[in-house]
Amino acid sequence: MIAGRLPVPRLGPYPDRPRAYPPGHPPHLPLRPLWVCRACGSPWPCAEARLLLRVEYDGSPVDLAIYLSGLYHEATHDLFRLNPYDGPTPRELFDRFVAWGPYRKGAADR
Repeated sequence: MIAGRLPVPRLGPYPDRPRAYPPGHPPHLPLRPLWVCRACGSPWPCAEARLLLRVEYDGSPVDLAIYLSGLYHEATHDLFRLNPYDGPTPRELFDRFVAWGPYRKGAADR
């Protein structure tokens, strides 16, 4: 196999959830590379997206944690490329993407 002919893998998952609810309305998906909600303009995941994600992944908390971790990785990559000096810190992005999901623990007091 020649390495130059192989497809280059993406860094993480492509955001395809939460699905539009109610059907026919704009879905609360991120507008990349800014990572704002397409439906309401809030930083993604917005409150509505978080609620819909919890409902969609109700029986699969591990799947939700993996999905959110992958999107955290994608958002960190995109936002750092856009603004490497004044963008959100990794901690802020972790709180925004992963900390609200399942299996969360509070930040350690220092």
